[in-house]
Amino acid sequence: MSTADLKRRPATAEAAPARTRRPARPSRPAGRRPNVLGTAVLFVLSAYFLLPAWWLLVASTKSSSDLFGSDGFWFSAFHLGDNLQELATANGGLYFRWLLNTVLYAGVGAAVATLLSAMAGYALTKYRFRGREAVFNTILAAVLVPAPLLALPVYLLLSEAHLVNTVWAVLLPSMISPFGVYLSRIYAAASVPDEILEAARMDGAGEFRIFFTVVLRIFSPALVTVFLFQFTTIWNNFFLPLVTLSDQKLWPVNLGLYYWNGLKDHTPYNLVVTGSLVSVVPLVVAFLLLQRFWRTDLTAGGVKA
Repeated sequence: MSTADLKRRPATAEAAPARTRRPARPSRPAGRRPNVLGTAVLFVLSAYFLLPAWWLLVASTKSSSDLFGSDGFWFSAFHLGDNLQELATANGGLYFRWLLNTVLYAGVGAAVATLLSAMAGYALTKYRFRGREAVFNTILAAVLVPAPLLALPVYLLLSEAHLVNTVWAVLLPSMISPFGVYLSRIYAAASVPDEILEAARMDGAGEFRIFFTVVLRIFSPALVTVFLFQFTTIWNNFFLPLVTLSDQKLWPVNLGLYYWNGLKDHTPYNLVVTGSLVSVVPLVVAFLLLQRFWRTDLTAGGVKA
């Protein structure tokens, strides 16, 4: 092979076109693939849970005769204004007295229960004392006890204290929430750093001042959760007022609607349905007003690593 041939070979190799690969198609992330089956299931479940609310809204616009003579899931003649006016004047306006009683029982009872639950949960988490675990286990066991089983013992205690047929017969039992104590302890253990408490003590703050100025602010998501749970529980409480209250002026709204629905001579079905719709409104308003307080990581950055 001559020297000229050796010089030509590199030039020929350089002149050969290089093979280029086609760029691979970007694959779609697995999390962004549309899940048609999951969406369909969620849609069906949403429709299932919203169907009773839709029926209640439609039925509240009908008269008593239209409730049984028209399609239950669609409107007929619009009588919502007449139903509300009749609801406000029935039995001397007793319905709105029942509604105010329910707001009193649920509002005051839930507020006090929330404060006591926060104090108990914080104490069970941050203070060491003899019998702490036994106390917490007792509270945890109380969560598992159905509320109707406690109605008779509570009635006997209230009877001994001469509090039957008074507002205290509903308020006092409503101020205790074992589930609220459990939730508060779990939240305190996860979200209240010991370093913040020690820093406040070094600044000369007392225990009550630390709790009301530092801990309660960190506790705000848990407080809102406990308040809404307890508020809804008291609002829907039926058996305890049925056992402890005999005066109609002290009844909550659900007991009053039960009384109207059980009238044998003339059952005002339009008032029962419209009253049920009105009684749901405060729960919806309370949820919409308090949901903005559900925030997490309130103490992020408060303690340096």
